[in-house]
Amino acid sequence: MFNLKGRVAVITGSSSGLGKQMSRAFAEQGADLVLLARRVERLEELKTELEAKGVRVLPVKCDVTNVDEIKEAARQAEEMFGKVDILVNCAGSAKNAGVLDMTDEEWDFTISTDMDSVFYVTREFGKIMKKNHYGRIINIASMYGMVGNMAMGTIAYHTSKGGVINFTRAAASELAKEGITVNAICPGYFDTELTHDTLVTDEFTAYMKGTVPVGRYGHEGELNAGAIFLASDEASYVTGVILPIDGGYTCV
Repeated sequence: MFNLKGRVAVITGSSSGLGKQMSRAFAEQGADLVLLARRVERLEELKTELEAKGVRVLPVKCDVTNVDEIKEAARQAEEMFGKVDILVNCAGSAKNAGVLDMTDEEWDFTISTDMDSVFYVTREFGKIMKKNHYGRIINIASMYGMVGNMAMGTIAYHTSKGGVINFTRAAASELAKEGITVNAICPGYFDTELTHDTLVTDEFTAYMKGTVPVGRYGHEGELNAGAIFLASDEASYVTGVILPIDGGYTCV
């Protein structure tokens, strides 16, 4: 089960963090990869690593808030592979502030990077999937899209990830007839470049231990099983699902 050999997976934000981890996981399952990120030199390094696993890899410099760059990435992917089977919308960033203190610029940056980008990328690569009447779209949202938090102000991030969750439901409803499933994963606290400075503080670690039933941060690779499952042929009857992988944060 869950063999992805012969499948083509597009992963945004694959130069670091969760996107890089999932790129390795998809390569392990035999998928060919289209790696999208702004830091193309990192993609080239990852390409060499993944090709050693026997898969084909296309690195493309792409800012997921730039529609023209997304269209060009989709063109290159289709030109090289002739199809796209899987899309993982993993790119993201955020400016953190509370609802009374956040500036317009901080709000716009976060909404554009974390929510608008999911629409832009899904639109372009979904058109390729439609041609073959097959697709698996996986949006990386957040447990913060499902609940609030009392540790820190990050109103735009909560808002953007909540938008991604309902975008997932709406897109799943629309695209089912095209043979395309759309699901979302909602990670909890994982140590990445984006989150490291916050998570390592004694204050936030204490908050985590009081709110996460498992009592720890997520380990590298613990999102991969969920992503591989949702990307698989075996998950053909699974769509519109919102899957928290959060150590139990959203169950209490």
